[in-house]
Amino acid sequence: MSARTWFTTGINSGFGRLMTEEILQRGDRVAGTVRNLEAVADLQQRFRDRLWVDHLDVTDASGIDRVVDRAFADLGRIDVVVNNAGYGLFGAAEGFRDSQIVEQVATNLLGPIRIARAALPHLRRQGGGRILVISTFGGQATLPGGSMYHASKWGLEGFFDALGKEVAPFGIAVTIVEPGSASTGFRSAAKSHLAPDLDAYKGTPVDMIHAVLNSAAMAPKGDALKMVKAIVATVDQTPAPTRLVLGSDSYGLIQKALADRLALVESQKDLALSMELG
Repeated sequence: MSARTWFTTGINSGFGRLMTEEILQRGDRVAGTVRNLEAVADLQQRFRDRLWVDHLDVTDASGIDRVVDRAFADLGRIDVVVNNAGYGLFGAAEGFRDSQIVEQVATNLLGPIRIARAALPHLRRQGGGRILVISTFGGQATLPGGSMYHASKWGLEGFFDALGKEVAPFGIAVTIVEPGSASTGFRSAAKSHLAPDLDAYKGTPVDMIHAVLNSAAMAPKGDALKMVKAIVATVDQTPAPTRLVLGSDSYGLIQKALADRLALVESQKDLALSMELG
């Protein structure tokens, strides 16, 4: 199989870095973006001509268009676009500052939307490609203390679920990845984005988020490298999976959330059908 070229955001850490290393080691090329170029200097040294890197903050709309266009111009064809950059904002909903809410939505939702919109004309012209979106079980299930994170991820999944149907006629497939917990540094980063504590929420379910982020007993169960290998493998699958659930915790939480929602819908069937005219 011929080598592919990937465009991936946030390759400096977490899934983005692991995925970049996995892709490069198998002989593919990567166009990667980071906010700090020094964070990937070692990767550039190791992989040189197969790793193209540019500075990008995914909250910078004009920067996204410029970097995506430059990557396609420099590399000719990009087969897979990976929306990976993101972070978690946690705490009681009423405790967030407006600036925290804006930043979370701009990073986790608007950034990936803009990346996809910038890449789509190129993907259509070249006759197809894949878009991978790193979401989370939190794009289907919710936990107290995660309202803004869930809002960004549910919006992300809604957009890319619909987008996949829009672009299928052009040979472009979309896969939404829903990992569970894994040792990627996500929890450490999330600790720096906690909403201020509110006394009113002491002892309520919101406190659970602090236990999740700080308790050694709740350490991530998932093998991040196994997850990355599964994500990369999807580009060889035809048709592409619309969603990829990774991890026992992700499976359990999503399965329960969907079963509960379906049960609620079924319980309202008669009411729903009685709303017709006439």
